Amino acid sequence: MTVTCCIRYVIDPFQRDAFEAYARNWLTIIPACGGDLLGYFMPHEGTNNVALAMISFESLAAYEAYRARLKTDPAGSANFATASAKRFILSEERTFLTPVEPAA
Repeated sequence: MTVTCCIRYVIDPFQRDAFEAYARNWLTIIPACGGDLLGYFMPHEGTNNVALAMISFESLAAYEAYRARLKTDPAGSANFATASAKRFILSEERTFLTPVEPAA
């Protein structure tokens, strides 16, 4: 069963460019660490401080293995450190979703 992790970020709208650079870095890091990145999404209209990311995995176990690889990946560690130092992410929430399948 495919599991999709939806990450909801509350970002500092005055540091939008910094968050976008952070998100762009993940475009190569996440696939290299085993995630099927569906994309990062920046605010466009309406709310200016919420961004989303969606990453799919074969299972929750695959997600846990990915998280372990991500923590030891030099580029991933550097990206996390940048976010921590610049503080452009105010909060984040993870929701795990499964697709609705057609009835048999």
